[in-house]
Amino acid sequence: MTDLELWITVLVASVVCLGFKLAGHYLPEHWLGDPRVARTANLTTAALLAALVVVQTVSDGREVVVDARLPALGVAAVALALRAPFIVVVVLAAGVAAGLRALGG
Repeated sequence: MTDLELWITVLVASVVCLGFKLAGHYLPEHWLGDPRVARTANLTTAALLAALVVVQTVSDGREVVVDARLPALGVAAVALALRAPFIVVVVLAAGVAAGLRALGG
């Protein structure tokens, strides 16, 4: 892909995103009050966040990589399941990742 093609792609994607955002402002209010729409919006947000976490945890560019991030994510998941405060979850996960990287993992 040339630089020109890349910039055209970025600009088209930006315009499409802006269009979606503007379209959201013009939706009738009663559509947004529907419980199904609210539930779908909440589930979509959670699914996108989960996908982002997975991609950032096990990928490095174009290939799948298993390194210290995966056990750190596991520790964070267990801490969240035990209802630990968010700062504790972050510190535990960072500590596990740092410890494994220090050990060469």
